[in-house]
Amino acid sequence: MGKNAHNEQGNLLDNGARNYRRFLAGDDDGLVEIVREYKDGLILFLNTYVRNMTVAEDLAEDTFVRLVTKKPSFRGASSFRTWLYAIGRYVAIDHLRRASKEALIPMETAEKMADDFLEQLERDYLKEEQKIAMHRALSQLKQDYREVLWLIYFEDLSYKDAAKVMKKTHRSVETLAYRARKALKEILEREWDHEDL
Repeated sequence: MGKNAHNEQGNLLDNGARNYRRFLAGDDDGLVEIVREYKDGLILFLNTYVRNMTVAEDLAEDTFVRLVTKKPSFRGASSFRTWLYAIGRYVAIDHLRRASKEALIPMETAEKMADDFLEQLERDYLKEEQKIAMHRALSQLKQDYREVLWLIYFEDLSYKDAAKVMKKTHRSVETLAYRARKALKEILEREWDHEDL
C-alpha cells in the first residue's frame, strides 16, 4: 500500500470519529456518513463470524442501531473503525450464542446459504482471479485465523488495533497472524498444485 493510500486511510478514520461526534451533537447526517463509510467493511468482517452474508448484513445493521440507541462513548483510544468493529464483534458473538441456544437454522442450510452468498460476494467484490483464490482459501481457515488476516490485511489495521478488536494481547495476535499466514500459504499451494494437474 502506497504512502498516499495510507494517508487517505488515516483521514477516513478521522472522519469516522468526526462524524460520530456530529451525530451525538444531533446531526443525523453524521450517522449517514458513518454507515456509508463503514457498512461494507463491517459486513465482510462480521461474515468471518457468521459465514452468512444475510445474517452479517443484519448484524451490521444491529451494530449501527446500537450506536443510535445506546450512544456508546468513543474515547479515541483506538481508531474509530477499530472501536466500531469491536462493537460489531460483540453483536456477532451475542447472535451466535442466541442462535446456538435456539438452533434456528439447520447447519447444512446455514452452510449452503453462506456458500451461496460467498460465491456472490466473490463475483461482485473480488474481481481478480488471485483475490478470488485468496478469499476461498481464507474461508477454509479456522475462525481466529480468518479474523486476524481480515483485520490486518483487508482492513489494514495494526497488530495493536487488531488485538483490541479481537480482545487479545498484541503478542498473541502476532503469533496468531504468523500461524494464519502459514496455514493460508499451505491452502493456496495445495489449490495451485491441483490447478496445474
